[in-house]
Amino acid sequence: MTDFLSTPQGRRLAYHRTAGSGPGVVFLGGFKSDMTGSKAQFLQAWAEDQGRPFLRFDYSGHGQSDGDFLDGAIGDWFEDALSAIEALTEGRQVLVGSSMGGWIALLVARAIPERIAGLIGIAAAPDFTEDLMEPAFTGAERAAMAATGRIEQPSDYGDEPYVITRRLIEEGRNRLVLRSPLPLPFPVRLLQGSADVDVPPSVALKLFDHADSPDLRLTLVKGADHRFSEPENLALLAETLARLPV
Repeated sequence: MTDFLSTPQGRRLAYHRTAGSGPGVVFLGGFKSDMTGSKAQFLQAWAEDQGRPFLRFDYSGHGQSDGDFLDGAIGDWFEDALSAIEALTEGRQVLVGSSMGGWIALLVARAIPERIAGLIGIAAAPDFTEDLMEPAFTGAERAAMAATGRIEQPSDYGDEPYVITRRLIEEGRNRLVLRSPLPLPFPVRLLQGSADVDVPPSVALKLFDHADSPDLRLTLVKGADHRFSEPENLALLAETLARLPV
């Protein structure tokens, strides 16, 4: 059964929460993804099997949550995640962020480090609007963005194109985490596929070099793609969670 949370910003978020004991696990999904994906479902099953608290939710404009995706930006989805964690969890949490969710997880960790027991990034994509999206725009796309405030790009993950708005790019510049010190005073694990063409391994290496953590490890998986959802990838995720010293 899906429950709903009203945030201080007036947004209504869909979520699923599982009870348990010990540090909780919070899944933070990717750009235009939702909480019904394979990694979210897998983590819920893992948490139930381990008796650990677990939370998955949809950002505003995603999945079953209210709002229009095209109205959203990184800051909005960070606020959603922070509101969900503060309202729906107790004690210290392990954040598991996939792709854009890795960026959101870093923003949450920077905001409430005392609540974070550990962080796992799966093809984490910090600063992707600035470092991956905007530099790849063609001249025609730049002209269209200037004229209309939006462009469309083909998607490898469905029939509908990605619509990228001017607000997504410009608001993202207020949320960058790789341009200033990034203290992460807890264990951090980064999982990255070598065959990821959406968020290349160079991003994981940049985050690995930049973050300041007492226990930071990067695992590069040969042949794994951006989805990181093959059975062996999910098994590695479970092993990483189980061994995280929290």
